[in-house]
Amino acid sequence: MIPYNETLITEKFQVEVTIVFRAGPLRLDIKRKLTARSDRVKSVDLHPTEPWMLCSLYQGHVNIWNHETQTLVKTFEVCDLPVRTAKFVPRKNWVITGSDDMQIRIFNYNTLERVHSFEAHSDYVRCIAVHPTQPFILTSSDDMWIKLWNWEKSWICQQVFEGHTHYVMQIVFNPKDNNTFASASLDRTLKVWQLGSSTANFTLEGHEKGVNCVDYYHGGDKPYLISGADDRYVKIWDYQNKTCVQTLGGHTQNISAVCFHPELPIFLTASEDGTVRIWHAGMYRLESSLNYGFERVWTIACMRGSNNVAIGYDEGSVMVKVGREEPAVSMDSLGGKIVWARHSEIQQVNLKALGEEAQDGERLPLAVKDMGACEIYPQTIQHNPNGRFLVVCGDGEYIIYTSMALRNKAFGQASEFVWAADSSQYAVREGNTTVKVFKNFKEKKSFKPDFGADGIFGGFLLGVSSGSGLCFFDWDTLKLIRRIDIQPTHVYWAENDSLVALATSDQYFILKYHADVVANATENSEDIENAFEMVAEMSEVVKTGLWVGDCFIYTNSVNRINYFVGGEVVTVSHLDRPMYLLGYVPRDNRLYLCDKELSVVSYSLLLSVLEYQTAVMRKDFETANRVLPTVPKEHRTRVAHFLEKQGFKEQALAVSTDPEHRFELALALGNLATAHTLAKEANSQQKWRQLASLATQKGKLCLAQECLHQAQDFGGLLLLATSTGNSDMIQKLGAVADDTGKNNITFLSNFILGDVDKCLDILIKTDRIPEAAFFARTYAPSKISAIIKLWKEKLSAVSEKAGQSLADPEQYENLFPGYREALKVEKFLREESKKKIPASAFPTVTPNVERKPLEDMLAAEQSGAFQYKDDLNSISETKEKPTEGIIDRLQDLSISGIKDSLFLNKAITSTVKPEVPEKVTTKPTSSSRPLTVDDDDLDIDLEIDDNIDTTVSVAYYIFVMFINIKLFYIHVYTYKRTIILTLF
Repeated sequence: MIPYNETLITEKFQVEVTIVFRAGPLRLDIKRKLTARSDRVKSVDLHPTEPWMLCSLYQGHVNIWNHETQTLVKTFEVCDLPVRTAKFVPRKNWVITGSDDMQIRIFNYNTLERVHSFEAHSDYVRCIAVHPTQPFILTSSDDMWIKLWNWEKSWICQQVFEGHTHYVMQIVFNPKDNNTFASASLDRTLKVWQLGSSTANFTLEGHEKGVNCVDYYHGGDKPYLISGADDRYVKIWDYQNKTCVQTLGGHTQNISAVCFHPELPIFLTASEDGTVRIWHAGMYRLESSLNYGFERVWTIACMRGSNNVAIGYDEGSVMVKVGREEPAVSMDSLGGKIVWARHSEIQQVNLKALGEEAQDGERLPLAVKDMGACEIYPQTIQHNPNGRFLVVCGDGEYIIYTSMALRNKAFGQASEFVWAADSSQYAVREGNTTVKVFKNFKEKKSFKPDFGADGIFGGFLLGVSSGSGLCFFDWDTLKLIRRIDIQPTHVYWAENDSLVALATSDQYFILKYHADVVANATENSEDIENAFEMVAEMSEVVKTGLWVGDCFIYTNSVNRINYFVGGEVVTVSHLDRPMYLLGYVPRDNRLYLCDKELSVVSYSLLLSVLEYQTAVMRKDFETANRVLPTVPKEHRTRVAHFLEKQGFKEQALAVSTDPEHRFELALALGNLATAHTLAKEANSQQKWRQLASLATQKGKLCLAQECLHQAQDFGGLLLLATSTGNSDMIQKLGAVADDTGKNNITFLSNFILGDVDKCLDILIKTDRIPEAAFFARTYAPSKISAIIKLWKEKLSAVSEKAGQSLADPEQYENLFPGYREALKVEKFLREESKKKIPASAFPTVTPNVERKPLEDMLAAEQSGAFQYKDDLNSISETKEKPTEGIIDRLQDLSISGIKDSLFLNKAITSTVKPEVPEKVTTKPTSSSRPLTVDDDDLDIDLEIDDNIDTTVSVAYYIFVMFINIKLFYIHVYTYKRTIILTLF
């Protein structure tokens, strides 16, 4: 049985698991990210920007898996034979495959289209290597040749490399010199080649059986190659001295794949015994061994900038993440210096040396200073609170250095190290059981938590997490202050020690710490219930965070920089890649971050803004008003939005500098004066409409009139004018609407004023002759003859017979009973319309449905108040003279739905000829609406006059009366094949 410290066999399950290996000093955390069952996997590759793993299968297919969503996203059916190699070419969006049919095929992985294919060798294609910068690929084959292909020259074979005497199993470019590459062959040799030379530079011999795999060391400190062979040994070679520096055993079957990790100080070996072994690259010490039970291992792939490792097996593929992706880096915000580790080298950059002002999100041009090498491999680096010391932790040890000269100050064993808020204190965790507290570099106390210690957290209180929750202890007495039932991944304390953020795997909590409650508790009391108070719970994943005042700044899982203040989350910026917070420099008002490649960027974040928001949340408006002048004007709108969210709209209006935002706030507050000023400045119809609506609600009709006028809202002006009974305003509105071509508004305005002649002119001008005839019969019988003549002319142009069928009441008066009485009523109403009565008399006016115009006319005639002269000549003149103002151009306007008619006299009877069928009468019905206008043709645009008259035109009352009575009845008689339209 293989000992536990060498091999860990995991169960075959699909869920993500985390395994912590404690056998080796590196103590690497290994997390399985993807398990994909499939046929035998012959090669794997990783995409540098997409979360994709490429797998070529023995059955002839190539799959692309998304290791974040654990889904199969693309499949290429290459051929029916094994595909032994496949590579991404990201700059071309390609996948290149090599298979046992000797073909090289190129696919576009976005469209799945096959771009090109050609026969590359005379035997199985074993390996493909893509040049990192040039348009070249290398291929190796069982025909013992290596070939160089140029895709920019139609895939011409640019060079052939000969020298191996057996199958060439693998080729790999030198990452430090792209013009050289190495090859592994079953002839038991490794060869190093140079582009441009067809013969090898040199050959490395030492394996007793065929060599299956080879890889270069990525670091600049060692000129090393690694190889694995069928003799079950792994060899490390110095290719400058051409010597073997180390031989490693342990695998029980052929070595199928080897790989130097480009980021971590490890290399990996895979074997047909089903295991993947992880070795320390410096000590050549076995760190851990993985066996996922997928039978034989055939391939391994790593990638610079990522801790992911892809593994191909007989029964599928697995992706694991080895170690922390977060770089070992720390920032002294007080001194403005950043320290990081590149492998075992400690380097420093000084932010104060930056000359010109940095742009948000741009990489900073920093001068890197080498501070020296560290005795251990740094996994974490932390400055203490005052910046004088920094600690490097890794390999199960810690070393405290002076931050200026990297002088060793203290060291010891530790799985984890944290600083206290007091710079002279720190704590270490040894294993899962013991926590030690140090003061001034001397051990002060040691204790074993009841529930174990899976992690520790520094700050104002010492935090110890375990499977049962998080416990906070006092640094001096180690008394339990409070136990909280969560398992946080990070704990962040504010500088004033009154707030703390607890970040878990899927959310974070903001707690308020009551130091006074703890101080007043009895000496022997523990787990003080009121020590913490919940402030907020946010469903967001915190990757890294820090406090500035009472603002908690953090990066989240979707690559955003946010900060939390007073229950509100504000987004500072969106990031294009995962980045890690380093610190905030108040002097520069900038927030600094870095990525995995240790590229440092910064973003502007004004301290004055944060202080102002903090004061507002504390409702300390005196402090807020004192800080406000220090906030630059270009940032005050952001502050105003924050105030608005907090419900302080008046303060937001005073602070904001954005006219749009100020106008919205003024409307929300009902501040008509400010809104009016802003609307004038903007001169936007939309704003004028919004202000008009608010002014109407507030009863400020003069202001509403001005706003509607500025917005050219004719419909709104008409509504306002009719609501206030302002005849002058209606008259002006009609004139303006006529000038601007708003015919519906013009018609309604004149109709409301009782000016039926102008209404007729509008109908005629817009070529609404039939409607004009109906309108004239109802409201202006004296105009009927002229309109009928126009109608006949218009209709005769289409059909002469139809035109002649129209009857003129002057010629066929017997067909129009009551026509003469209608003429008298028209004249009576025209005279009545000239009179005005005060609006106060409205309650005494006879309602529309009760008024009888014919009886009113007869009563006025009997009393002598009205005299009618039957001027037939004038009528004839009117009949003979066409109405002026007719235009031929048709307007796409219509007045439809004329439903009301003037009921002249119910007692009038008519005598008709026997041949004419009995007249069908329709009982008049009242309507509560005025003349109905087709909604599609009614333009809604507004305008108004300032003078609101207190009198109402008699014409307006007559209009209201008419709109509730049936306008007309149409009877069609058939007499001697002539259709006669009779109007009532």
